[in-house]
Amino acid sequence: MKPIYFLSDAHLGSRAIPHARMQERRLVRFLDSIKHKAGAVYLLGDMFDFWHEYRFVVPKGYTRFLGKISELTDLGVEVHYFVGNHDLWVGNYLEEECGVTLHREAETTEIYGKTFFIAHGDGLGDNDWKFRLLRSIFHNRFLQICFAAIHPRWAIDFGMEWAKHSRLKRKDGQEPPYMGEANEHLVCYAKEYLKSHPDVNYFVFGHRHIELDLLLSRTARLAILGDWIQLFSYAVYDGENFFMEQYIEGETEP
Repeated sequence: MKPIYFLSDAHLGSRAIPHARMQERRLVRFLDSIKHKAGAVYLLGDMFDFWHEYRFVVPKGYTRFLGKISELTDLGVEVHYFVGNHDLWVGNYLEEECGVTLHREAETTEIYGKTFFIAHGDGLGDNDWKFRLLRSIFHNRFLQICFAAIHPRWAIDFGMEWAKHSRLKRKDGQEPPYMGEANEHLVCYAKEYLKSHPDVNYFVFGHRHIELDLLLSRTARLAILGDWIQLFSYAVYDGENFFMEQYIEGETEP
């Protein structure tokens, strides 16, 4: 069995990340190191800090990353891309040009005989009304069409600045640390979902930028993948074991 890899939240292109070029290169080197051993790679959203795709125009940059995932799919590696709250405006470019399988909603799938519930994680169990209102606006098809009518020169710059402001308004630009089982909305969501879907063995999420590997029951575990900004973390499932890792160049054997 070839191992399956899960990672999320690189926020490539972020104007709030001073080491952005190094960050992208490290991600690409990691993907290069697993290209001959991976059975599939799951990218769980927010790989771009802002991505808005026009019919004939895609955002500038990300050449190394897009080239590497194209190489992976050319080699026969499945690459699954789950949209997040920063890159939900993905069109068909990644599918047609890079060969990825695009997922716009949470997905339940079987991998090596185990049931996985996979999603970016935004909107699951989060009752913050401001976030839910903003999310509904971003997902509104009519408003998406209206935004797409704006020239990319202004629209993409606006989106990049919005994303930058969103990160910088957090303390030190970081997400809140782990808040405990009772306060983490993804943990609460998974526990509630498990009551009606006891066959799920693994819940795998991004979004929160924390590393978490939590046993929910004798047969179910939850993983939050961290990020590729500070943690450079990922998860691996080899058909028998599921474990979290951090990519440290020169030391880590993916």
